[in-house]
Amino acid sequence: MATLVDERSEKLVYQRPEALTGSLTHYCPGCTHGIAHRLVAEVIDELDIRQRSILVASVGCSVFSYRYFAVDSCEAAHGRAAAMATGIKRVNPENIVFTYQGDGDLASIGIAETIHAAARGEKITIVFLNNAIYGMTGGQMAPTTLIGQKTRSSPFGRDLGQTGYPIRMAEMLAGIDGTVYSARRSLHDARHIIQAKKAIKTAFEAQMMGLGFSIVELLSTCPTNWHMTPIESCDWVRDNMIPYFPLGDYKVAQELAGRTQRGKHR
Repeated sequence: MATLVDERSEKLVYQRPEALTGSLTHYCPGCTHGIAHRLVAEVIDELDIRQRSILVASVGCSVFSYRYFAVDSCEAAHGRAAAMATGIKRVNPENIVFTYQGDGDLASIGIAETIHAAARGEKITIVFLNNAIYGMTGGQMAPTTLIGQKTRSSPFGRDLGQTGYPIRMAEMLAGIDGTVYSARRSLHDARHIIQAKKAIKTAFEAQMMGLGFSIVELLSTCPTNWHMTPIESCDWVRDNMIPYFPLGDYKVAQELAGRTQRGKHR
């Protein structure tokens, strides 16, 4: 009886980006910080800027991000990442300097540093994760918490009359002259993750071209503090966050316009 030989070959389709270390992350199951890390690392590798990139880590759930990126990095005081990145970039203009921040860090205690860095047109890139809550400190209301959203410090839901409206950072920063690229994307499904990567790449390219301040806001999940399963939290982003925080490009410098248009048709 003839013996059939099953010759199978395996093809490598994905491996960890060089810009990520092999460290295990501390993030909760279902959190999309890990996805954001991977996208940033892939962009750094594709642009071949790992050896000259500098990360400024924030305070919050992303406080240990300097452990996960295989680039030079430092830790800023709470909310001061944009200020620290400004100093690093001015002293080392040839380096690619980026911050990685959450909504409590960037849109609350650090909102002044962020706005003035944009107003000065600092040639830095900000990756901003918006999960509408304070994650690390136990799930309190954040500047981006939605009206009616229940948190540890708003157990009956955020009240408009008491605490006002959630802040739309991408739109706010787009109105500042020093901003050359401001976009919002989401990490709740595969299609939007692909779009998020293209926006992150454009933001880094803006800095490489020496144009000015760039920011990408990424709508993210927090299953632990939202008290949801990972799947439910992705649906919540789609059904609740995106209607209030619409996705899109809010400002694109003319020098970048061609790149973003090509990215939309890929």
